[in-house]
Amino acid sequence: MKSTFLYISLFLFALNTNAQIIKAEIIATGLTCSMCSNAINKQFKALAEVENVETDLNTNTFTVYLKKDSKITPRILKERVEKAGFFVGSMIITMQFVNLNISDNFSVSQDNLPLIFIDSKSKTLNGATRVKILDKSFVTQKEYKKLSKLYAKYVSYALVNEDNYHLKTI
Repeated sequence: MKSTFLYISLFLFALNTNAQIIKAEIIATGLTCSMCSNAINKQFKALAEVENVETDLNTNTFTVYLKKDSKITPRILKERVEKAGFFVGSMIITMQFVNLNISDNFSVSQDNLPLIFIDSKSKTLNGATRVKILDKSFVTQKEYKKLSKLYAKYVSYALVNEDNYHLKTI
């Protein structure tokens, strides 16, 4: 009986630790010219985990493709934008999940990333899944103010802990 419990626990642990960020779609704010986008591009390309960066100057969107088994965090990507002198207006990440059952206010740690799914219906995430990060400094100040009122019922959201990532599936 104990060995069965151990195998089930190890199996569930394996399911909860194999998600990784495949790509990030980042809209930067404050850009005025192509030189601004070059500064952000250089910051991303300097990361060893980055495979490729695509830039859309019309929308100031940077799509960052990450290498397989990369352990990069959204905070590192945000800090790279800020290091170039700009801000993140929106960040949508694509993560690989394996049979992760989520519901509203569901918390899980994926590759040491504390993820909290808010405003989510019960469903199983399997495969590449796009999620939007709703935390302060991952959305515009105006949007964060609006979201703070909307998500006041979520205690973890109100605490503004930079180590937690509040996500909404797209």
